[in-house]
Amino acid sequence: MKKTMSRTAGVVLGLALAGTLGATGVAEAQAQAQPSIQAPAAAPAISTAGAGSSAVEAPPASVVADLKAATSRARASLLPNARVICYAAHVQDIGWQSAVCNGSVAGTTGQSRRMEALAISTSGVGGVCADAHLADIGWQGWRCGGDGTVVTVGTTGQSRRMEALGVQVGSGSVGAQAHVEGYGWLGSVSGNPVYVGTTGQSRRMEAVRIWV
Repeated sequence: MKKTMSRTAGVVLGLALAGTLGATGVAEAQAQAQPSIQAPAAAPAISTAGAGSSAVEAPPASVVADLKAATSRARASLLPNARVICYAAHVQDIGWQSAVCNGSVAGTTGQSRRMEALAISTSGVGGVCADAHLADIGWQGWRCGGDGTVVTVGTTGQSRRMEALGVQVGSGSVGAQAHVEGYGWLGSVSGNPVYVGTTGQSRRMEAVRIWV
């Protein structure tokens, strides 16, 4: 009888945790401590749209349209002046994924696939700057754009892993969490700017969550 009650209590507790945290939240609860990251130089002002490496390839028009539509939908589902961040990942052997917003997972987990690029769009935060740390390149250079502009970091067509990501918004704070080879989900961080992933360890980022 006691064993049955114990099992029942365990199931109830597990369901409560799943309901509170969600599938990703359970992974968060098991996340390891954030490894140290060698941060890049400070981000430029958001108004310097397009700052950074000119080698960054813009995503296809369909990806840009999907991101802008996702941002508009997310804003419409909230208050008119809601803070929104949407993003789409370019993943090994998959290419560009569909856009997700406000803390949802972009990329993959459990598939050993590297993230190669990330495109970001915002609303209600005064724009965004992003920088990617890439295999054999290091920090690529900040790229910035105002609300409604799609900012892209990383590479496509080079089979090059993204290892870390820096994100800064124009106002308020931003949060992020990375899923990294050999670690799984690292601890979430918040501030402005924030950095997730690893540097100097040759580990691929596999997925990311961002929220504002």
